[in-house]
Amino acid sequence: MKSKIPSVLHLSKPLILASQSPRRRLLLEQLGLTFSVIPADIDELALPLDMIPSEYVQALACSKANAVAEKLGNEPAIVLGADTIVVIDGNILNKPVDANEAYSMLRSLSGRTHYVYTGIAITQVPSMNKISSYQMTEVEFRILEDDEIYAYIATGSPMDKAGAYGIQEDFGAVFVKKIVGCYYNIVGLPLEMVYGILRSILN
Repeated sequence: MKSKIPSVLHLSKPLILASQSPRRRLLLEQLGLTFSVIPADIDELALPLDMIPSEYVQALACSKANAVAEKLGNEPAIVLGADTIVVIDGNILNKPVDANEAYSMLRSLSGRTHYVYTGIAITQVPSMNKISSYQMTEVEFRILEDDEIYAYIATGSPMDKAGAYGIQEDFGAVFVKKIVGCYYNIVGLPLEMVYGILRSILN
């Protein structure tokens, strides 16, 4: 039987995750927190891709957190928004729009090093006080064969993931040769950073 995860975070307001990502939900549960989920209804492709990656992910995370916060009116809450991208050769890779783009992304990552950025934004309601930050992790792929790429795309898994791959509970894990930095950042929520920000709110 799985034991309940203890938590030293006792937030004074309900915590809301502004994301429908099942991976982020599971990661947030690791902190032992009780929270609800309200997906943010924003256009994630609205920002120009020539932005600085760290600014891009923070801007999207803020947009998500603020969109949900505004729906709450004066209802006290702490809203957590997050966004993850993959960057290679200075180019931002979001989720692929189709199988062809998924193939192109994975082929570009093959045998090379890329960078995963996750932006975090926390908006407190009703004050609308905001905190945002980001984390970057370096990821090296081994050389991928076409049959591996096509088989992975056929599962449909790459289609909801930045850079067209996942590292957790996913075949995409066998593509990763080395990482430098936070593993959870690649999954979509840098836990140490999120924990630190939430803890700072208590002080």
